[in-house]
Amino acid sequence: DIVLDLCTQYLDINDKPHPLDDAMRKRILEANEQMTKDALRVLGVAYRAVKDVPNNPEELKTDELEKDLIFVGLIGMIDPARAEVRPALEKAREAGIRTVMITGDYPNTAHAIAETIGMLKKGRGVMTGAQLDALSDDHLRDIINRTSVFARVSPEHKMRIVDALQANGEVVAMTGDGVNDAPAIKRADIGIAMGITGTDVAKETADMVLTDDNYASIVAAVEQGRIIYSNIRKFVFFLLSSNIAEIMIIFLATLAGLPVPLTAIQLLWLNLITDGAPALALAVEKGDPDIMQQKPRAKDEPIINRSMALGITIQTIT
Repeated sequence: DIVLDLCTQYLDINDKPHPLDDAMRKRILEANEQMTKDALRVLGVAYRAVKDVPNNPEELKTDELEKDLIFVGLIGMIDPARAEVRPALEKAREAGIRTVMITGDYPNTAHAIAETIGMLKKGRGVMTGAQLDALSDDHLRDIINRTSVFARVSPEHKMRIVDALQANGEVVAMTGDGVNDAPAIKRADIGIAMGITGTDVAKETADMVLTDDNYASIVAAVEQGRIIYSNIRKFVFFLLSSNIAEIMIIFLATLAGLPVPLTAIQLLWLNLITDGAPALALAVEKGDPDIMQQKPRAKDEPIINRSMALGITIQTIT
């Protein structure tokens, strides 16, 4: 749209320039519309012949050059989604993780890609940067949970989206690869940069770098994180249950004036052999089969919550 507004002529199939009238502008815009609906990223190409070029390029004034251009045509590019993205999105959805697409592409392109990967629900549309500008922060917070695709956005828009999600109590992970993604990556709870296509600025700002630039790797990392967290809780539960029981036995025997029921060597044997091996086994367990069907825990929930503390108490007594 921007390139076309700067043009006053166009080239026909014989490379001859003609005045760019309203009818031709409409045809070009319709072609652009159709290409974006096919999930293509569209670039408009135009040029201008310059008679006198100064020796120093810095003397060229952009305002004088970018006018009265000759429109050449449209170039459509497609970067198809990987096959593993759709199942990864579904797996993330089951785990209680909502994925939001934020792109600078044309709305139709974003819509087509989102539909291809099963990200856009029926009846849901795409919100543009211009529509974001018309919303107050409170209104954005209200509708952010019902909008999953944003198009034609600027770095400032990305930061507003991150802020709105965080204001609603969400833990936000932001993925990006360009310099314009860096502010939002830094603002998010977890910043993720692309390792292959990512810029140095994005990588330095991020908390985590994807070496394969694959969204499915993020979902796999979440699954491994949940397994590790679950195993740590099992490990802590087992050790506290057994150790507190040993402490209570010795403590009560001392209070009652009875002989020490466990010697130092016996305690070492219990801790190293009887407790150590099972605890290590729990630490390396594969995890529950339904680990990715469980709801995300609250970010302020401690490792030893109320139900776990009650379980430790009952296990210690019995």
